[in-house]
Amino acid sequence: MKVRHPRQAGLFYAGTSEALKTQIERCFTHKFGPGRIPKVLRKGSRNIVGLVCPHAGYIYSGPIAAHAYYKLAEDGCPKTIVFFGPNHTGLGSALTIMNEGFWRTPLGDVEVDTEIANQILLETSIIDVNDSAHAFEHSIEVQLPFLQYLYGQSFKFVPLCFLMQDLKTSREVGEAVANVLREKDVLIIASTDLTHYESQENAEKKDNIVIKAIINLDEEELYSNVES
Repeated sequence: MKVRHPRQAGLFYAGTSEALKTQIERCFTHKFGPGRIPKVLRKGSRNIVGLVCPHAGYIYSGPIAAHAYYKLAEDGCPKTIVFFGPNHTGLGSALTIMNEGFWRTPLGDVEVDTEIANQILLETSIIDVNDSAHAFEHSIEVQLPFLQYLYGQSFKFVPLCFLMQDLKTSREVGEAVANVLREKDVLIIASTDLTHYESQENAEKKDNIVIKAIINLDEEELYSNVES
């Protein structure tokens, strides 16, 4: 059995099971978080198809991420979650997926959805199977404990790691994933820190420009604003 061991436990988030559960609960109840711990509606409406969540250490962005996971808890439990995460390390190929095995956190193991991962690979030739790109990357790892806190081991996931993020590549990957996920109970999580180390005023101004493009489903506007 292939196991991807946690690299950020004790760094980006607490390193033991009980401490991590307590930390996640504090993110939910934090003054910048939702303010309360969510109750999971197992038979929720499942209307949410995608989330955008930050991936900094929990002491920095955990309460903000908690807003997304609070809404998700009310929406039900997706069977599979596909992650889009940036490659911070530069390791591995430009666009990579893991298509088998488990990822471990202090809260247990989460299984990679091999069937969906392999279907995505059949839809496009630009994605490589490459474990090294994921070995030390934090952008996807830090999302898993929130999901484990809500759902335990009742979901599978697919990690996609982007070193190459140009518009043409992103469109091809998006279309491939959309074709595979059609009619399936799957959630997409885009792991991104929209702003680093700026004032609240600047962050709100820049983030709202990006959010507007996302709401409009206008990828050209999104990329133009990010580049400028």
